[in-house]
Amino acid sequence: MLNDCTPDLLSALDEARPGLLRAVAPRDVEEPRGRWRGLAGAVACPRNTAEVAAIVTACARARVGIIPMGGGTGLVGGQVMPGGPAPLILSLERMSALRAAYRDENVLVVEAGMILADVQAAADGIGRIFPLSLASEGSARIGGNLAANAGGVNVLRYGNTRDLCLGLEAVLPDGSIFNGLKRLRKDNTGYDLRHLLIGSEGTLGVITAASLRLFPKPAATVVALLAVPDPRAALDLLALAEGELSGLISAFELIHRMGYDFLAQTMPEVAVPLHPIPDWSVLIELGLPQGVAPEEAMAGLYAQAAEVGLVLDGVIATSAAQAAGLWRIRESIPEGNRRIGAVSSHDISLPLSEIPGFIPRAGAALAALGDWRINCFGHLGDGNLHFNVFPVPGRSRKAHDHQRDAIKACVHDIVHDLGGSVSAEHGIGRLKVADLERYGDPAKLAAMRAIKAALDPLGIMNPGAVLRG
Repeated sequence: MLNDCTPDLLSALDEARPGLLRAVAPRDVEEPRGRWRGLAGAVACPRNTAEVAAIVTACARARVGIIPMGGGTGLVGGQVMPGGPAPLILSLERMSALRAAYRDENVLVVEAGMILADVQAAADGIGRIFPLSLASEGSARIGGNLAANAGGVNVLRYGNTRDLCLGLEAVLPDGSIFNGLKRLRKDNTGYDLRHLLIGSEGTLGVITAASLRLFPKPAATVVALLAVPDPRAALDLLALAEGELSGLISAFELIHRMGYDFLAQTMPEVAVPLHPIPDWSVLIELGLPQGVAPEEAMAGLYAQAAEVGLVLDGVIATSAAQAAGLWRIRESIPEGNRRIGAVSSHDISLPLSEIPGFIPRAGAALAALGDWRINCFGHLGDGNLHFNVFPVPGRSRKAHDHQRDAIKACVHDIVHDLGGSVSAEHGIGRLKVADLERYGDPAKLAAMRAIKAALDPLGIMNPGAVLRG
């Protein structure tokens, strides 16, 4: 059993490491959607890995739970603990240094508290890109991105966060330091603890630093917003683009008209340059090498797609400002959703060929539960949809709180039946623990529990997240 974070523990930590602790602020115990509120005895803000190790060691001795904290942008409750003995929050906010940059190796070594946008800027400073891109990149921290194996808009070309990490430094649940901060592309020396820690959501240790993969900047980029007849046509357009421009598609985002309607209602300053507004559209970005004219490449793709009926209309950006304007539309959709207020939000992935059938099937199943507005959008290139359910105009989400579990089960049952995943890029946290138990492979769950018990026998690391305590 775990114990409360006591004044005695806090006094000992403060005496050994003055200035380590601060009071709990509201942002430390709330998640962005306002559905979870946690508790904590204090917040520890270590300045280096040795201090992280000292905190973890002290908590292990006292049997006090630890909630590792990055930017607090997670959407599945992994960063808040709503019940049980009061834990200690371990925030990496002070550990935000750039430790090293290796331009010729395409590597940055950064501390876990570095904000994602600052990682991107550091890469840009040496003429490279770090391609992880999220709506929350101005506040999300790279340690949290790694802990959740975040996705984002560039997974199609560059992979998830897991694929962008070469090495890790981390503090394990007994306070020992894993010195795995290598810059190697190949290292077959036994079990890969790096991949075990990435995506573990702070339940197996605290990531303190990472060696990150960088990439050369494309010589040119071009962005277009293309109206398509339906999701099937969008997938056919993706196949056409991959056939003509293999390896050059950086992003391929599906947008439903409901997203535009929500923006018109809540953020009218975000202009959509398609008239009339289409039911379905795709935002596509190409990153091109020297010698390929960007606008000509996109115009050529458009012409081929239009000839076979895959696109109905479109806008190709001819300047950086226009490209930013098109991306602003896509990046504003989550905020528009938040302002409307979803009854139930779903971060799902499906085999690409199942997506055109899933969307109407899920819509019909939900209609049996009531009247809804559905905003379906997301990273079509990698099969990750955000399939969010909203009340009809004049009704609040609170009026449907009693239906949230039934709505989620309806959507997730169909996803599972089609061979998909009920957690594509946001993780399990505490929100989806029951989903993991319901849909997870029994052998995988048994192995996960065995790993947790072996590395964290006291159960102090993010108790209740991913696996039920």
